[in-house]
Amino acid sequence: MLLWFLPLFLVLIMIGLPVVFALLASPFALIMLEGDTRNVVAGLYRNLYNGMDSFPLMALPFFMLAGEIMNRGGITLRLVEFAQAFMGHLRGGLAHVNILSSMLFAGLSGSAVADTSAIGSTMIPAMEKNGYTRKFAAAITAASSVIGPIIPPSGIMIIYAYVMGESVASLFLAGIVPGIMVGVGLMVMVRLMADRYDLPKAERIVTKNQTITPIEYWVSFALVRINLAGLLMALYAGLSGLVGLSSINEAGDKVHNLNLWIVFGLLLVAAHFMLMGYRKRVTHDFRMVCKKAIAPLQTPIIILGGILVGVFTPTEASAVAVAYALIVSFFVLRSMKLKDLGEVLTRSALATSAVLLLVGAAVAFKTVVSLSYAPQILSDYILSLSENPLMLLFLINILLFIVGMFLDAGPAIIILGPILGPIFVDLGVHPVHFAIIMSVNLTVGLATPPMGLVLFVASTVSGERVETIAKAILPFLAVEILVIFLITYIPAISMTVPYLAGFLGCGPEVGFSACISPPPGIN
Repeated sequence: MLLWFLPLFLVLIMIGLPVVFALLASPFALIMLEGDTRNVVAGLYRNLYNGMDSFPLMALPFFMLAGEIMNRGGITLRLVEFAQAFMGHLRGGLAHVNILSSMLFAGLSGSAVADTSAIGSTMIPAMEKNGYTRKFAAAITAASSVIGPIIPPSGIMIIYAYVMGESVASLFLAGIVPGIMVGVGLMVMVRLMADRYDLPKAERIVTKNQTITPIEYWVSFALVRINLAGLLMALYAGLSGLVGLSSINEAGDKVHNLNLWIVFGLLLVAAHFMLMGYRKRVTHDFRMVCKKAIAPLQTPIIILGGILVGVFTPTEASAVAVAYALIVSFFVLRSMKLKDLGEVLTRSALATSAVLLLVGAAVAFKTVVSLSYAPQILSDYILSLSENPLMLLFLINILLFIVGMFLDAGPAIIILGPILGPIFVDLGVHPVHFAIIMSVNLTVGLATPPMGLVLFVASTVSGERVETIAKAILPFLAVEILVIFLITYIPAISMTVPYLAGFLGCGPEVGFSACISPPPGIN
């Protein structure tokens, strides 16, 4: 009888019961009907609590808090101005700015809902004033906001790593290229639509008469040079062996002939002269817009850089992101005051509690799933459909896309991840690869009718009806679906970055192809 928990859950969702209560009510009702009332409530409560009591999940509230601090500190407007300075000259410029702003904001919050709310409240009125229809502005905002959970940091990837025991760092790195692909694909679609829908003509927008405090000026001055020198340093480390400046010792470690600190100092000087040469080619206002965006955009660099170097874990990185956001907002930008902190903490606490309750309820729901033997039944059914892994991946993408229409990404991952993940790992799909397929697919579901959450947020922000936005978003959804299938059938798209960073758990001697697509049953 427990097999009826899923239909009952769907019925409860369709009649409007909040997801967290539907996740708890459906297994509770069925267990009660079977007469097994002993410790039912205690068992569900215990699973609910244990689902939230996890060290890796602590990264979620910290990343949300960092995003709230940055948003409250006026960071969103700075990112939009920065995007306008770079993309405003293209046809349909503000639509491109909207997409680029979402890509930049993704590195701060990792939340599609936060992206829709923050970027939408700024960009939708601006686009409407510039000649775009409100439904188009709301649609492109909702479509681009799904980039938030794909480009790291990502809340749903933290949840997936927690449920499936994967490395958060490897999932973060695997999401970089797919997130960029979604953004670039949306920009291409905007350009294709520009002439047909007579989108406003190109106009470079650079905010005039920018002002910047001395401390922000010098912080930006130093950060941009350190970042460029760090990029040059990475290139040097990668190419040093080819030019004879490094060698491999008997222990298999790379040994550099030159002191790396001296090399970095020289590259820092080189970076300074490169930037001084570039500044002569741009206007003063353009430089100021860029300088005002440097400090906020350092957040994802600190997070990923610290994880890659091994300075801190992803959970510790989230706490560092909060500390950096506070320092930037209070002392560098001076855009927040102490009285603003109470509201920021309240908003992040409410958002975090909603997510963690969903996670806890989904873990309790997952326990009933395992007791019902549904994973084994579904596994046998999926494998009976076809013996071709490529066909099974196609079918599972369709399933995930449909699930994403009705269920939030977090609960869907917790419920379906333990069922579907082992099946495809046994078929030879790398666990990190399947994690990205599942995460991106369910994330796109946030913008998919009829129950896509960001559609309702975009409707609230814009004042446009959900049905109208749903029609306007269809061309952009087609692009995102295409990216999903590219990610599915070309593993190198998502797996190259974590492989090069050494986060896939296999050495160079294994070979790239064997590492990203191991034989069936290896993982």
